[in-house]
Amino acid sequence: MDHTADLASYVALGDSFTEGMSDALPDGDYRGWADRLAGDLASRAPGFRYANLAVRGKLIGQIVDEQVDVAAAMGADLVTLVGGLNDVLRPSCDMGRVRGLLEDAVGRLAPSCGRLVLMRSPGRQGPVLERYRPRMEELFDHIDKLAAEHGALVVDLYGARTLSDPRLWADDRLHLNTEGHRRVAEAVWQRLGLPAREAWDTPLPPSPPAAWASRRRADLRFTRQHLLPWIGRRLTGRSSGDGRAPKRPDLAPLACEDTP
Repeated sequence: MDHTADLASYVALGDSFTEGMSDALPDGDYRGWADRLAGDLASRAPGFRYANLAVRGKLIGQIVDEQVDVAAAMGADLVTLVGGLNDVLRPSCDMGRVRGLLEDAVGRLAPSCGRLVLMRSPGRQGPVLERYRPRMEELFDHIDKLAAEHGALVVDLYGARTLSDPRLWADDRLHLNTEGHRRVAEAVWQRLGLPAREAWDTPLPPSPPAAWASRRRADLRFTRQHLLPWIGRRLTGRSSGDGRAPKRPDLAPLACEDTP
């Protein structure tokens, strides 16, 4: 079924994943799957309008406080909400509170928009995320429940065959790279009922394993440049998005050429 015949506006809510890290543009800004999806939808709907309220590092409480009412007031045809994973990946997490905030967000967004899309976020393999996997799966089970209750669509990226491939992730091992974001945009496109343009979950061609010394150098670089600063922010309650405004705060016209 084509769910996009009446989609002339789109609002994206969330954190770094929806902001677009690390799908980098030449000027240092980020594009990401939501911008890519908006550009594709704009090519089908003259006068298409788009807002992206997502800001890196936001917890679900911040998304609810800072983004949900703004998005609900816009009355968009399509809303995507991805949040909660930053909470889950902190040393201490009140899962009951996270579930309650998600219920609040979905309950306020679903009646205000034409179509609500939720996600089971992707997760790559590795010891850092493995520690939090039970929490992640509890979060995703709750998202499935909320979607069933409110008639929302769910895009299951967590269950994808390919999105755990390290070649689809940036050097920080926490954000998808350009190819990863491109595949997510296609996954949402297809979940909306549009004709597939490619098999987004097709595995990448096999590649020879990296030498042991090369892997160790990469691990040390990752630990120094990304893991230790990330742990430091989690332990002190700081966020990489502190003081940062959304990149597209208004529901404004988007021509397809606006998304390079």
